[in-house]
Amino acid sequence: MTGIYIHIPFCIRKCPYCDFYSLPSDSGTREEYTEALIKNILMYKGRNISADTVYFGGGTPSLLSVSQVERIISACAEAFMLDDPEITVECNPDSTDREKLSGYRQAGVNRISFGIQSAQDCELGFLGRPHSFSQARQAVYDAFKAGFENISGDVMLGLAGQTYVSLRDTLDKLCKMPLSHISAYMLKIEEGTPFDCERVKNSVAGEDELCEMYLQTVEFLEDRGFKQYEISNFARDNKISRHNMKYWRCCEYLGFGASAHSFFEGKRFYCPSGVGEYICGGAQKNVILEEAPDRTQEYIMLGLRLSEGVKLEKLCALAGEDFSRKFIQRSRILEQNGLCRIRDGAVSLTPRGFLVSNSIICQLADS
Repeated sequence: MTGIYIHIPFCIRKCPYCDFYSLPSDSGTREEYTEALIKNILMYKGRNISADTVYFGGGTPSLLSVSQVERIISACAEAFMLDDPEITVECNPDSTDREKLSGYRQAGVNRISFGIQSAQDCELGFLGRPHSFSQARQAVYDAFKAGFENISGDVMLGLAGQTYVSLRDTLDKLCKMPLSHISAYMLKIEEGTPFDCERVKNSVAGEDELCEMYLQTVEFLEDRGFKQYEISNFARDNKISRHNMKYWRCCEYLGFGASAHSFFEGKRFYCPSGVGEYICGGAQKNVILEEAPDRTQEYIMLGLRLSEGVKLEKLCALAGEDFSRKFIQRSRILEQNGLCRIRDGAVSLTPRGFLVSNSIICQLADS
């Protein structure tokens, strides 16, 4: 089934490490943008497209009112055949409260993803986050009390001033909260962001320290019932992100909104950035990235992000026996070095392999 992605490119202020497209907004702009989204979603009405996920990403989707989220979901239900959908809204702790979360739940949202990042206020200050950990914890419990049983929290590794002790304290506090999913990302300095300067680069964790923090995080979360299913993602009670799995399993998804990306009917395309143009334009403009993506290369690149790995039977069907044989031969060398596993008809990376996944993917994709 198809996934539906809704991009909300609005933030109260931009975090200094972020290079995603986002900008400030007022209530009028958000309402006009909502109407433009609905108009474009309804253009798919009558095409008999089944969908089972709707994901509001950003930006800060929780800047939208309950009414705006409800109307967008209603438009999706009118345009697509929604089948027991997972409906996620990304939230910043400072832009939600109990009333809004209860409204989202009543509107049909059944999964919330909070950008917590750290349980240490000094580390949150370094990231330029507009919330304290106390606010983040309150937001999680507000969501739980509002009826959400599927709540995710983001945490970031390698921050200035972060130690193994402070990281473990953050992870411990998150594990004691009613979270079913944790995403743990290693801080990356993106070119052109305020963090792209020597002062910040010299203050964050070095490569070896960052790698050790990652491995400790994997072990810590696994010990507390959060099973790793992707490089940066962990779930307990099997509450994986159904929507994000569509990306990694090369399933179709349709993106709506300025800078939203799509993979649909065999093509990859995106909508250009520009909220003003999106609001004033007619049908959403989509720029083709790839007319016919290499299915083998994409399957290897995305499949190796997952703990389930690359299924050898599927690889053979896509690429042929000769390619698959070389793929297995190279994988065996990596297995001897503790970087991958070959079992149950699949090749998957170990946590240490995930740390050098780009290099491994290049080796295996050229088999």
